[in-house]
Amino acid sequence: MIGAHDLGGKAGFSSVAVTTESSEVLFHNEWERRAFALTLATGMLGQWNIDESRHARENQEPNRYLSNSYYETWMVGLQTLLAQKGLVAPHEIAALPKAETLAMPAQAKVELAEGLSARTPAQAAAALRRGGPTAMETDAVPRFSLGERVRVLPMTQAGHTRAPQYTHGASGVITAYNGVHIFPDANAHRTSGADTVGEPLYTVEFSSVELFGAVSQPGDSVFVDLWEPYLSYA
Repeated sequence: MIGAHDLGGKAGFSSVAVTTESSEVLFHNEWERRAFALTLATGMLGQWNIDESRHARENQEPNRYLSNSYYETWMVGLQTLLAQKGLVAPHEIAALPKAETLAMPAQAKVELAEGLSARTPAQAAAALRRGGPTAMETDAVPRFSLGERVRVLPMTQAGHTRAPQYTHGASGVITAYNGVHIFPDANAHRTSGADTVGEPLYTVEFSSVELFGAVSQPGDSVFVDLWEPYLSYA
């Protein structure tokens, strides 16, 4: 999706603040911790996948996206999904508190829709440890080979895509074939009961000058993982 969320490599947004992992603050306020927990807990109800979740966060009015904090955007995405899946009514969404005032008693009783069941803490911990593997077993033959030069297609379509905009139209070299993985673009819009779509995934090496022009350091390389539908022969 070409939108406000795709800021990588764009000028005008200042430099990236580099911090060490030990100094990184996970939550700046208590409501952010609750937003994170709510998102994980509702996601474990199995009503949407991770790509739907990402798309719901990205697909909001650009000015709102740019003015939101990180976890405010998470709450926008969560509210969108809850409404789309019929888990809350529109008037209930309208009555929700603003993210920065989000509060809920620690032992609040939650009423689930019929047919849904919440994970126990032990089940949730086990699910998080397992993660969500995306690799798919398939006999598909990759279109591109190691060492071939490819170009990223210029993409202007709406919808979900995991090809960063700064790579669109750029050419690079295939350095690795990573097998077939769930294709996020299709997975974000997959209807209930539909088959999961898989696509070959490659690592492509780009010259930094190819991506960022004169502001980059000649001789530097940038490696990006890209799905086959994004690529053509250069």
